[in-house]
Amino acid sequence: MSADVSKLDAYWMPFTANRQFKQAPRLLTQADGMFFRDDKGREVLDGIAGLWCVNAGHNRPKIVQAIQQQAAELDFAPPFQMAHPKAFELAERLAQITPAGLNRIFFTNSGSESVETALKMAIAYHRVRGEGARTRLIGRERGYHGVNFGGISVGGMVANRKMFGSLLSGVDHIRHTHDPARNAFSVGVPQHGAEFADDLERLVQLHDASTIAAVIVEPVAGSTGVLIPPQGYLQRLRDICDKHGILLIFDEVITGFGRTGNPFGAQTFGVTPDLMTVAKGITNGCVPMGAVFAQQKIHDAFMTGPEHLIEFFHGYTYSAHPLACAAGLATLDTYADGDLLTRAARMQDEFAKALHSLRDEPNVIDVRNIGLVGGIELKPLDGQPAKRAFNIFLDCWDKGLLIRTTGDTIALSPPLIIESSHIERIIDTLRGALRRAA
Repeated sequence: MSADVSKLDAYWMPFTANRQFKQAPRLLTQADGMFFRDDKGREVLDGIAGLWCVNAGHNRPKIVQAIQQQAAELDFAPPFQMAHPKAFELAERLAQITPAGLNRIFFTNSGSESVETALKMAIAYHRVRGEGARTRLIGRERGYHGVNFGGISVGGMVANRKMFGSLLSGVDHIRHTHDPARNAFSVGVPQHGAEFADDLERLVQLHDASTIAAVIVEPVAGSTGVLIPPQGYLQRLRDICDKHGILLIFDEVITGFGRTGNPFGAQTFGVTPDLMTVAKGITNGCVPMGAVFAQQKIHDAFMTGPEHLIEFFHGYTYSAHPLACAAGLATLDTYADGDLLTRAARMQDEFAKALHSLRDEPNVIDVRNIGLVGGIELKPLDGQPAKRAFNIFLDCWDKGLLIRTTGDTIALSPPLIIESSHIERIIDTLRGALRRAA
């Protein structure tokens, strides 16, 4: 059934052109496998895993059943000074697939909350160790770390920052890694740019290492347009942080749970951070949930003083919510059943070949890929940034394909269950839209 446009006014939509949307609503009413259905009954191929989160595809039976059963059994349990068994079970299961050492799990409800938690952990960690002057946080230009004040402060996307005042003090940014002059149309990890990590040394010279608590980066910067880290860049950043006693935080809200061909991007790139933020794929997008994975040394630094006192004054009413934990456990089972956490590694060559076949289409100025993530950067329309990509988004929607755009970059992150026929359909639809937009 189509929407009654007169009843759309009350909902102020997030990250949406509200006026444009409400003139021609795009409403989804069902989902299964690789596909949505809209309110007109049309089948729409999901090219972005919902919003980088439905990694195992839609309507997976184990997850659905787990949520239903949990709601009937235990709908809520207070997380402060109390707990429920599935919270501990999920933490143990997650610790089995994280990079070695990241074995202490703190639950949140979103990627934004995970980032806030990790930033607070980093500052507090230095304080409990007697280095309370380490309060400065370093992000990266073009980084995205959610929408809370800490996240947009360390983030580096101008549209997310410009409306909200001075943000947090004591924050600085290293340069981004985008280098189209040397790396355009790289297949997989670009060759050039490891030296961009050395920009951290510039900030150490400016602020002194003794004032810096942590550096936070996305292994693959997603929301800014799918920026793949150059070869050796993340290891170089790790080495500089170790040299100066700075914690390294990976924001893996997008890259976590199989997106790059391993459970986490840290494993794909062979670099282990001190803290890792996750969300999205932790429950296959079915119930809001996030987490911070911490090195044991960070956790243990707080475990001092009288045992009856709270060690870390932080948390959320819905931390480790029973429904989310049930969904998380069933999601891990579903990933294991289909060997999905490494499936992107098996599909990435086919996906890359198809994606890069668009390089000579009108207005395509770069194509980027890793695992089952793709970015197609377009030449902007004169005086109308982001308009060309948005027009292609609308065209693809009309043709039964859901993509995502950020600025003038098209982003793809399909469910990990994708097959060759789906890849072919995505690329053919995009090719037609690019040509019609020329």
